[in-house]
Amino acid sequence: MNRKRHLLLSVTAALLSGLLVYGVYMLQLRQVKFQETVNVVVPLRFVAAGERLAPDMLGQKQIAKASFTDDMAMSRDELAGMEVVVPLGANEPLLRWKVDKFRLLPSQSQSTFGIPRDYVLSVSNGIRAGDKVMVYVSGEAAGSERLFPEAVTVASVKTAGNVEIDDADNSSLLSMASGDKEAMYASRRDANGMIDYINLNLTEAEWLKLDSLCKGGQSKLVIAYSPESLDVGSPPAEGTP
Repeated sequence: MNRKRHLLLSVTAALLSGLLVYGVYMLQLRQVKFQETVNVVVPLRFVAAGERLAPDMLGQKQIAKASFTDDMAMSRDELAGMEVVVPLGANEPLLRWKVDKFRLLPSQSQSTFGIPRDYVLSVSNGIRAGDKVMVYVSGEAAGSERLFPEAVTVASVKTAGNVEIDDADNSSLLSMASGDKEAMYASRRDANGMIDYINLNLTEAEWLKLDSLCKGGQSKLVIAYSPESLDVGSPPAEGTP
């Protein structure tokens, strides 16, 4: 009987020793993993939404490999010329969804729609291509309400002569003719002038809703600049460029 008890205690002690050794090994392995570092790209200063990134605005920072995610940028070269979608904090790992190269272009689920002038009651002065706007509907019968729950992106703005407001020093039309998409995009972003026509990136369902409300003339749109152009947002939905 004592022999069996001694054997049981020996086996139990061996198992506990094995578990202890395994636990120490796992802790050491975890410590080594946390000690491994990787270099990621960080802004050297606060960067406001809408700014275009230049190499001298970016640096690198070492973080624990365990904290690294696939969305963190590792090369400054891949970010050169990108436009900031949401504000970036200084020395924070730069996530790729926070920047975009051609933010004026519609996503895969959208198209760019020219809003007819007689659909618009008012539009905020100073709206430029790339801004976020809130769209409201105003009518005597239905009253006033927000048309879409989320802000939408302005693709371009035009003058009374239906000419796209352009950068006099860098024409987007010439850039388009030469196939220079970067220069064309920059000239549209830097455009300045009085707005008479506005183009919005909308889904088909959003356009059909807008058109059905306004085509009879009883309701009109109020297009207002949105603070979402500056606020920190969420990652874009899958399929958004």
